[in-house]
Amino acid sequence: MKTDFPKNNIIGISSFAVFIFYLTTMAPSVVQIDSGELAAVQATLGISHPTGYPLFTLLGYLFLLLPLPVSVITQLNLLSAVFVSISVYFFMKSIHVSINNTIKKNHDKAETPKGVKRKRTGSVDIVRKKSIFIDEFNSKIIAVISGFALAFSRTFGLQSTSVEVYSLHIFLISVIIYILIRLLNESRTVELKQWLMASILLALSFANHMTTLLIIPGLAYVFFTKEKFGEKSFTKIFQMLSVFVPLLVLIYSYLPLRASLSPRLNWGNPVNFENFVRHFTGKQYQVWIFSSFDSAKKQLAYFFNSLPNEFFMPILFITFLGCIFLIKQNRQLFIFLLICFLTTVFYSINYDINDIDSYFLLAYLVIAFCFPFGLLFILRLLPDKKKYYNLVIIIFFIITATHSAINYKKVDQSGLLIFEDYTKAILNSTELNSIIFSYQWDYFISASYYFQFVENYRADAAVVDKELLRRSWYYHQLNRNYPDIFYGFENDVTEFLKALAPFEQSEKYDPNKLEFYFRKIMTNLVAFNSVNKNFYIAPEIFENEMRRGEFSLPDGYYLAPYQLLFKVVNNNDYLEAPVPDAKIRFPEYGNKYTDSIRRLIASMYAYRAAYEMQHNKFNQARIYVEKLTLEFPEFSLPVSLKRLIE
Repeated sequence: MKTDFPKNNIIGISSFAVFIFYLTTMAPSVVQIDSGELAAVQATLGISHPTGYPLFTLLGYLFLLLPLPVSVITQLNLLSAVFVSISVYFFMKSIHVSINNTIKKNHDKAETPKGVKRKRTGSVDIVRKKSIFIDEFNSKIIAVISGFALAFSRTFGLQSTSVEVYSLHIFLISVIIYILIRLLNESRTVELKQWLMASILLALSFANHMTTLLIIPGLAYVFFTKEKFGEKSFTKIFQMLSVFVPLLVLIYSYLPLRASLSPRLNWGNPVNFENFVRHFTGKQYQVWIFSSFDSAKKQLAYFFNSLPNEFFMPILFITFLGCIFLIKQNRQLFIFLLICFLTTVFYSINYDINDIDSYFLLAYLVIAFCFPFGLLFILRLLPDKKKYYNLVIIIFFIITATHSAINYKKVDQSGLLIFEDYTKAILNSTELNSIIFSYQWDYFISASYYFQFVENYRADAAVVDKELLRRSWYYHQLNRNYPDIFYGFENDVTEFLKALAPFEQSEKYDPNKLEFYFRKIMTNLVAFNSVNKNFYIAPEIFENEMRRGEFSLPDGYYLAPYQLLFKVVNNNDYLEAPVPDAKIRFPEYGNKYTDSIRRLIASMYAYRAAYEMQHNKFNQARIYVEKLTLEFPEFSLPVSLKRLIE
């Protein structure tokens, strides 16, 4: 029995090995985009950006109850690794079931040569010479190889490294696909309880992420393939909905119930039906969906151009062979996978956002699903399957090992501390009880939510998101966290919210009035708060909104570069500032987010050097220029600053 354990549990053992691998790439802190916000929401039972992700929030909160000797962010990053590892397990199980069923169909169709005996090993029928030599254990080995191909692909692997809703999403989708594959292969009549189980999982998945919608066409194909069209089938659909809807409503009721308690993070403030629907449907993002043909064309080109970055090229070629094999040997499975692939790609290319990769996850899963059948295609061509089987398996292991090695650097975030360092450096650029005006969501504001609201790091500083000031709910959140921030210009806020209401309700609105009060609020934030607080403006607002005239300081106020921000001052006198000494740990391999941080820091050094020169502080200016050239050699110095070090 002991010697059979590895063979019988090879899929579970391999999934655990994937989990260990993921631990080596897991981020130790917050990363870019939504990581900080999502972690803060889970830790404080808040409400995150649309569509709210209540299941993700609740599971994260419960996981944090485990007394692990790590930080909150590390524990939540660990949970993502757990989710993705389990999804790999169910993916391997799905492949195993599909291979067994496909080979069985192939054998049932094949004529048995005279004098050749059929043998059964496990659930797989082996026919010598005429068919592929695959037994129960060998089908598991192929499933494991396929699981590795998916687990070590770029976007899929990245979901395991940090807090992100897609980790739970792919876990639930993988379980749903496993159930659908089993139902598709079921020779007997499918029992109602099996469809109800699929319905429950579907509700859980929708309670996490609305792109669960992309699996619905595939599910419908499986359902009507098994149940056909008729009164009985529609009765079953009604019974499934009778479970699906109450469960979904129950989980989403978290949003209005929690919003009624005014948590510190309360995106959308879904306390009433109108706000709830707006948040639940992600209304603010709908402007980017099906926006234009040019957008879809651009995203489609991006999808196909990025495939070699997701999968090793030999894997893509073998996947193509797998599609050919499935068309001939298991057409129902091929149609199911094709429906999932086309639905995912069609929807995702019509979503005009920059970070679109995660929306293609189901398509990547389909690609990996076809990969093992390419192996069967190759085996089928060999004259002596049994003789060459081990060699083919070794070659496929080498391919997936190479695939893993190539993608390792792409997914490795084990030393990624730049977002923590940069966020803390910005907060530490300010005095006690200061206000920071910014819209650096991807690499500052989101992360600041975690450090301020969970770790209580510089919780005194009020971070105001310029872009979120366009939303009515954000004023509720700011008033809750910083009660006096609108003191003195409450009437302007009231008028803006009145003008904003018809816009948010998709009714006729006055854009000029809306823009007038929005700009007035931004200016008054400075004017009324600068009287008794230090007010700081982030460099992206200075470089963009202020230079375009979309935001201006009150009369008599000026900006002075101060460490990594601009400080608002009421005169043009020289303002002394400490030289920034924050240790920002830049990663060896950068990306557009880390490159943006480098540029912003370098720009602030250059702005401060120019400021020092304006006030005839040439020695101080030289310090900044030398620091700039040493730490950011790629930064192009203005001619006036170059002279200081020539």
